[in-house]
Amino acid sequence: MDADAFRYPVGRLQAVATPGRDLVAACVRDIAALPDALESAVAGLDDAALDTPYRDGGWTLRQVVHHLADSHSHASIRFRFALTADTPPVLAYDENAWARLPDASAGPVAPSLAIVRGVHARWVALLAGVPDDWTNRALVHPERGRIDLGFMIQLYAWHGRHHVAHITRARERLGF
Repeated sequence: MDADAFRYPVGRLQAVATPGRDLVAACVRDIAALPDALESAVAGLDDAALDTPYRDGGWTLRQVVHHLADSHSHASIRFRFALTADTPPVLAYDENAWARLPDASAGPVAPSLAIVRGVHARWVALLAGVPDDWTNRALVHPERGRIDLGFMIQLYAWHGRHHVAHITRARERLGF
């Protein structure tokens, strides 16, 4: 299997510039489904398995779980900023540095699973109640520039599937 297949197990993000209602609805369903998919992906893994990298040079399965909690918490908050302010600036963070922090590199995954469940429940409820034109709202990222919410919903729907696949493919490959 080539390195790209390990790095991008569900393929690279294929976002469309102006997502229609059906695509947005599918993305929201993916956002809603992530907590169950993530919990299922790590169910029964012991510390040794959680401390195994999903690929050579990649994060451990534990770090992937914590990364999803960190990343999707940021995304949900960034959505709120974009929905309540005109093209607000947001902060960047060094995800690799965060993955090396003690709670992410050695801490139990249960708190991050709970964070993902709570963040996603609120995120889905938020999106169910906003006007249809929310995908046109945008924010400004210091490294990526202007990003609209139509792109972000596609990114985070993909991002959840992407990292769950890292875990499930590692389990299959390593026999966990």
